[in-house]
Amino acid sequence: MRRFEFTGATAVVTGAASGIGAALAHALAHRGSDLVLLDRDTERLDAVAAAIRAEHPERQVHTHVVDLADASATAAVAEEIRQRHPRVRLLVNNAGVGLGGRFDQVTFDEFSWVIDVNFRAVAQLTHALLPTLKAEPGAHLVNISSLFGLIAPAGQTAYAASKFAVRGLTEALRHELVDDGIGVTSVHPGGIRTRITENARIGSGVSHEEYAAGRAQFEKLLTIAPQRAAEVILRGVRRRRGRVLIGWSAKVPDLLARVLPASYNRLLVTGLNRGVVRPAPPVPAQRSADTARDAV
Repeated sequence: MRRFEFTGATAVVTGAASGIGAALAHALAHRGSDLVLLDRDTERLDAVAAAIRAEHPERQVHTHVVDLADASATAAVAEEIRQRHPRVRLLVNNAGVGLGGRFDQVTFDEFSWVIDVNFRAVAQLTHALLPTLKAEPGAHLVNISSLFGLIAPAGQTAYAASKFAVRGLTEALRHELVDDGIGVTSVHPGGIRTRITENARIGSGVSHEEYAAGRAQFEKLLTIAPQRAAEVILRGVRRRRGRVLIGWSAKVPDLLARVLPASYNRLLVTGLNRGVVRPAPPVPAQRSADTARDAV
């Protein structure tokens, strides 16, 4: 498969108002791509679009405000994109949310919300835009999974379930779409420095003390700049890589999960607490669909 050509492409990026999504939007514009940007945060999305237009006046930048937790709204925006942008070459499913707490500490509605945004919306947008990608020679699909699509620590039941599902969907699509000439990349970021903690709320059954301790510990993981993550992702897209891991905080747990698939959590908690990876705290649920996914 030939290398991906960014110049002259139209790229759709979800969760584009901040974090990895915003960094990807800027990096794609720099590489010569026109943009279709989605997020639920109108103000921040408009700011990202305005900055890109000012820096790259030759680029076309379109925005859509949508809450991906709403299946009907997701279907409507997908149809609008299909009608207005019939030649999409790159789809990046980046938006997502997180929910901290054990399975017995969250309500099923909270659990379902995470699944809806992190997995159902990814599958729905991909399904709706797949004919458009197939019609554009050299197209590519990127689904942002997570470190927690490689390992599933305690306190991350909903988030890990959604991100493992994204990983499975992406791997199957990679095999199904190879004959169509569509590249497919699954991305697993480690600790990306974003707005995750400042937008935080906690699961219904998580105590404030537990949350405070988890938040302080979790912030220590967030060491990688979103711009760096975006460059790693787009380098992988350019080379048609099937899987991209970002940072040692993703690569080390991935290795542990391969070697010790049933017992890696104990080693992470006891052995790596002083090294690259710390035990995962109860990451709080996020208000905005553009922030939580960027962290892990």
